[in-house]
Amino acid sequence: MITKTNILGTEFAVFSREGAAKAVYEGREALSGEYICFANVHVTVMAHDTTDYQRILNDSAYTFADGAPIARLQRKQGFAYAERVAGPDFITDLIGLCEPEVGGRNYSHFFYGSSEEVLSLLYSRLSERFPKLRIAGTYSPPYRELTAKEDQAVTDMIRKSGADFIWVGLGAPKQERWMAAHKGTFSGVMLGVGAGFDFHAGTVKRAPKSWQKLGLEWLYRLFSDPKRLFKRYLVTNTKFLWYTRGALGKQEKI
Repeated sequence: MITKTNILGTEFAVFSREGAAKAVYEGREALSGEYICFANVHVTVMAHDTTDYQRILNDSAYTFADGAPIARLQRKQGFAYAERVAGPDFITDLIGLCEPEVGGRNYSHFFYGSSEEVLSLLYSRLSERFPKLRIAGTYSPPYRELTAKEDQAVTDMIRKSGADFIWVGLGAPKQERWMAAHKGTFSGVMLGVGAGFDFHAGTVKRAPKSWQKLGLEWLYRLFSDPKRLFKRYLVTNTKFLWYTRGALGKQEKI
């Protein structure tokens, strides 16, 4: 039974950070062909304002609270153990469980998204940190919509790789739409982790742990890239505060 909370219409699975990784690792076989989302405030507001996008999030196997304000609302709803489950953290949490001496099942991984440079650095850094990491493949798609023929070729490549976990770094909402369109296509599990590739490749600096613990990672990112992110955070953060004023949402067990 998965405990979920409904926040602005999006159904979030309630987990601690450690519990989320264990649930996906231990449930790998049952999750075959499914996809997993990580929704922060920006994604949650976007889903609230876009019905078909929210449906995609709610059709996922899990949508985790990738935002301190989301996890805070879950705790206010009575789930004291609820924690932020950030995509970048989840990458290393799950890969760590896949180390043979830890879990005994050395699952393989495919990384889809970002640039060739980022994927090369990601491969190098993750392999150095996890020497027994099994990378089934990587692919950097063009920065445009794929043709039906191109999409089929990519789909065949990922399927033939036999990857157990397919990490998707296309950014929201593109990655969630891509995963939903390919649900049931692969034997592996798709996970949309946004900028997680860039953080682990070292091409984008992540906020210090102290900022993360205070729930201010978004502010650090804003300071780092104000031109691109100012409008996003100004609009979505304001909307989130307005939409959730005095409301805690409803909770349910599914």
